[in-house]
Amino acid sequence: MFKRTLALAVGLTLSVCTLLTQAADTLKVSAIPDEAPTELLRKFKPLGAYLEQQLGMKVEFVPVSDYPAVVEALATDRIDLAWLGGFTFVQARLKTGNAIPLVQREQDAKFTSKFISADPNVKSLADLKGKSFAFGSVSSTSGSLMPRYFMLQDGIRPETYFSRVGYSGAHDATVAWVQAGKVDAGVLNASVWVKLVAAGKVDTDKVKVFATTPAYFDYNWTVRGTLDPALASKIKAAFLALDPAKPADKEILDLQAASRFIETSPENYKGIEEAARAADLLK
Repeated sequence: MFKRTLALAVGLTLSVCTLLTQAADTLKVSAIPDEAPTELLRKFKPLGAYLEQQLGMKVEFVPVSDYPAVVEALATDRIDLAWLGGFTFVQARLKTGNAIPLVQREQDAKFTSKFISADPNVKSLADLKGKSFAFGSVSSTSGSLMPRYFMLQDGIRPETYFSRVGYSGAHDATVAWVQAGKVDAGVLNASVWVKLVAAGKVDTDKVKVFATTPAYFDYNWTVRGTLDPALASKIKAAFLALDPAKPADKEILDLQAASRFIETSPENYKGIEEAARAADLLK
């Protein structure tokens, strides 16, 4: 009986070890869904292949339904690495206590949001009093938090200033709402705006930028705090090694809308945490 119990225990231990080894051989990566799922996957594929080569392990992209789902996945160790907005990082850091930001794009140190409208009479926020307005996701740094923060600083409380406030869920959706006349104006990530215009997905004869926010820190690549530090260091090194002078690397950087990646730290996002508390978005 003892031998049978011992054999069963050994068998279970080996099975668990095998599962853990298999899990450790796969880096699970996700991203806030600030664009359409197909676009997120298209942008990630070359980066995923590069990381597999650099890390010597399988890299798997794990899509999520909304912003809170990324935070929850990091907190429960279901993903290892995530592309987060500044506000989502603050939420993840507060929830987990140990999420670690590794790198950000060079422009993320001075990020902005663009206010857009298809109404030719709208020249500033003052022209939007009593009209409808769209943010992106409620958890978006560039599509909600920071624009709201700057509006509050100017004495504009969206819920009372506009006739109606909507949340499109993503930056490209905000543009679509404005272009279709579903709302009078909206705000989105400056980088996505530039990309959509370059791709001809915005009728710039109709939709115009009428204001730009002050600069703030935004996106970063973050790992869960329980990830092997040696692996986290290898991931950081892989991002920092991307060289725009190399065609294959430039393709990856272009898809990430990055000139290059630079190191970042939790301290860079203190301003976003303060803005979130001022806007009553953190409890």
